Amino acid sequence: MDNGAFRYGYGLFETMLVQDGAIKLGQYHWERLFAGLKQLYFEITALMTAERLEQEVLKLVKKNKLEHLCRVRLQVYAGGGGLYGDGAQHAAYVIECFPLESDTLILNENGLVVGIAEGIRKSADGYSNLKSCNAMVYAIGARQAKANQWNDALICNNSGNIIESTIANIFWIKNEEIFTPSLEDGCVAGVMRRHVMDMMKEVTCTKLSKEILLQADEVFLTNAIKKVRWVGTFENRKYSNKMTTKINNLL
Repeated sequence: MDNGAFRYGYGLFETMLVQDGAIKLGQYHWERLFAGLKQLYFEITALMTAERLEQEVLKLVKKNKLEHLCRVRLQVYAGGGGLYGDGAQHAAYVIECFPLESDTLILNENGLVVGIAEGIRKSADGYSNLKSCNAMVYAIGARQAKANQWNDALICNNSGNIIESTIANIFWIKNEEIFTPSLEDGCVAGVMRRHVMDMMKEVTCTKLSKEILLQADEVFLTNAIKKVRWVGTFENRKYSNKMTTKINNLL
């Protein structure tokens, strides 16, 4: 198959929330996508712009009558396969949309149960922050979560620090201070992570060990679709959600 994503995981994707006919945090999505494409040496034609892609996304959503609320997955991949370095990396894309229930946007009543994925580590390098099609680490983590009856699995980097979950960025609260792993530790540069940090202003980026997580007062996960989800249990530790609820309401 002449497809770089299929052959090598060479590509990026954006998972976007469309509500009332508009892409939520659209500017963040387009900035991240095009910065990543440049970093991956994609050849971008004059016709492939953020404006054009947004039109295509909303056209598909409208055609499927999902303007009220849906999830969109835009995958950009290297068309023209061959060997790694052969030829230009022409950008091709696929857009999909899926209906969502309205309660997707409501803060979860029951806290999530999470655990640490074992036997896998994510490297912290110049490409770790990309939302890449190469997602084996997350796929295996999700399998472990299902096997352990967790709602999600936490992913560690090569230094053993927790950096994110399989589908979300992670934040924790201690003494009413908000923390999140830094991008330098290898987490995906999530658009909802960015939005929370812009809204709250005072968020400290630092390393997250298992010991620190066990001492936290609150823990929550963020992504573009479900926004904020509070974690109720990690191992034997139970967490509250007082500040998390306030943060969710601000969003």
